[in-house]
Amino acid sequence: MESLNGILPIVAMIAVVYFLMIAPQMKRAKKEKAFAAELKRGDKVITKSGMHGKVAELNDKDNSCIIETMSGKLKFDRSAISMEMSAALNKPAAELKK
Repeated sequence: MESLNGILPIVAMIAVVYFLMIAPQMKRAKKEKAFAAELKRGDKVITKSGMHGKVAELNDKDNSCIIETMSGKLKFDRSAISMEMSAALNKPAAELKK
């Protein structure tokens, strides 16, 4: 019984760390991977570095894409794309505030 009292707080701390840190991170990574797989030609996107552009080409072989910006075409890894703006730009402003 004594040893159970010493182990129980450690198990509780591990459970808290898992549910507050590890599980949400795994969920976020799964969503980002699905987003990168759903990209299609013509989507307006923003990269994680803040560059705005439109997807010109997708390359499945090396998991990259070419984004057309005002300054020309740039090659990015799909994981460098932060969000897709095509759907957000087509929604009314009242829906975006929610």
